[in-house]
Amino acid sequence: MVLIYTTCKNEEEGKKLAKLIIEHHMASCVNVWPIQSVYRWEGEVKEDQEAGVLIKTLESKLQPIEDLIVQNHAYVTPFIGAVDVRRINHAYKEWMSEVVR
Repeated sequence: MVLIYTTCKNEEEGKKLAKLIIEHHMASCVNVWPIQSVYRWEGEVKEDQEAGVLIKTLESKLQPIEDLIVQNHAYVTPFIGAVDVRRINHAYKEWMSEVVR
């Protein structure tokens, strides 16, 4: 299992990506929540309200999910990062194997 993290310009965009990912059976669950981001853009420090997006999926879905995000994301350069999950509970793993294809 892997967790993929990205941010979106707002919760609406995050939910749109989440629905696309789930409809295509690419992940078992996608969490979307509001966040406050501070970053440097074009030489200036910026502050924005964004949405954090956490995707629970299988390693085999990393590239298809990255492609989907890039094709449907408002940002020119979205961050897409993945973290390997060493262990998950058995019941969740079984359910995930049924819903992710």
